[in-house]
Amino acid sequence: MKQTRNYGALCMAAVMAAPAAAGAGATTPAAADCCAVVELRQYVTYPGTRDTLIKLFEERFIEPQEAVGIEVVATFRDVNDPDHFTWVRGFAGMEARKKALGDFYDGPLWKANRDAANATLYDNDDVLLLRPASPGAGFAYDPGRRPAIGAKAPDGFVVAQVYYFNHAVTPEFTRFFEHRLMPLFERHSAHVLARLVSEKSANTFERLPVREHVDAFVWFAGFPGRAAYDAYLLKLAQDRDWRDEGFAQLRKSLARPPEVLMLAPTERSQLR
Repeated sequence: MKQTRNYGALCMAAVMAAPAAAGAGATTPAAADCCAVVELRQYVTYPGTRDTLIKLFEERFIEPQEAVGIEVVATFRDVNDPDHFTWVRGFAGMEARKKALGDFYDGPLWKANRDAANATLYDNDDVLLLRPASPGAGFAYDPGRRPAIGAKAPDGFVVAQVYYFNHAVTPEFTRFFEHRLMPLFERHSAHVLARLVSEKSANTFERLPVREHVDAFVWFAGFPGRAAYDAYLLKLAQDRDWRDEGFAQLRKSLARPPEVLMLAPTERSQLR
């Protein structure tokens, strides 16, 4: 059944040419940390419309969102589901989020283009509100390295894992991840890009629903390509520290098995 809440449909705006990106082929941006608050947004599109949505997104509303203080960190195609579009945006804080979203969604550009976006969307309510798990754990962000409109899709491959808990994520688990698990993953060539936990503040922009009452730890890792990720999994499986200790301790901590998002950066994704 079609969802009726389309307020979170992708941000539309007038077509704006983006500057050519310096170093567009780099796998990760060298930049300051982003952001105090992050939205992980997973959309379900109607069959055959995902690329239509991505084209609209990349041509019309990256720069307009950033103009009002929204940091568009990443945009992805889910490689396991042709009807899933995943993206990440960030804000300086919850009040800054309220103002930026109001400025954007109440503006004339969104009102003029929302129907085109909504026509591609079956569901856009799967949104996690997050914050960095510890100082320095957020995304690197540098819009100056974003490829221009019409760029070729990169070869990079990003995997996000969502760990769900029956309680708030504890500092002890964050330390366990950072001091025990992350070194294991990085030992086998995962490039950890961000570690995030649920932001428990009240939603300051109620027109855009989020998954409230969710306790999650989310981490992103980058790889040169799918083959590199597959090789990483094989090596990790053979690591005794992971097989005999890390895996068991992790799974015992969680409310259910991790959610794994396998993501291909879109043509203009800043995170690639």
